[in-house]
Amino acid sequence: MRHMLVLMMLAAGTLKTQEPVATMYDHQVTLVEHDVLSLAEAMPADKYGFAPTHGNFAGVRTFGEQIKHLATMIFMTSARVLEERSPYGPGTHNNGPDDVRSKAEIIAFLTDSIAYARTAMASLTTDNHLTPVASAFGQQPRAAVAAGVAFHSFNHYGQMVVYARMNGIVPPASVPMGDEPVR
Repeated sequence: MRHMLVLMMLAAGTLKTQEPVATMYDHQVTLVEHDVLSLAEAMPADKYGFAPTHGNFAGVRTFGEQIKHLATMIFMTSARVLEERSPYGPGTHNNGPDDVRSKAEIIAFLTDSIAYARTAMASLTTDNHLTPVASAFGQQPRAAVAAGVAFHSFNHYGQMVVYARMNGIVPPASVPMGDEPVR
């Protein structure tokens, strides 16, 4: 019982020192990581060049380009939160580095962008989250810019889900757990 009390006190101290704003935004990055990264890993390498051609899909990004674009924007948005220069510029068509081509390279690029986003989210505090920072849309509160990581990522995740399902891939985040139906 005494050990349990000590552990509870230690845990309470840890929770108390965590910055609630950073924790909230880090949770959003975790959602992006869970859904987007698992889908990127589920799509076969030979389908990374897939883009729909029927209907109004002329000129859309391929599956791999969707991920590269998403990761590039995570880097650039996170850099705005940190008020530093992004490690990667927008690249051709805002799709990041041209030399990132294979599935393994694209997933590594995405994973690196998520790690960088975590650094940016960890910088948010109750004291600075409303401080204006420069963005593509003018001065905005740091937290509003940080929210763009999840907002923009899930825009492209939705497109990636369509591509995956068109190729017979059920997104891992949609795989039922137990008795629930496929989503």
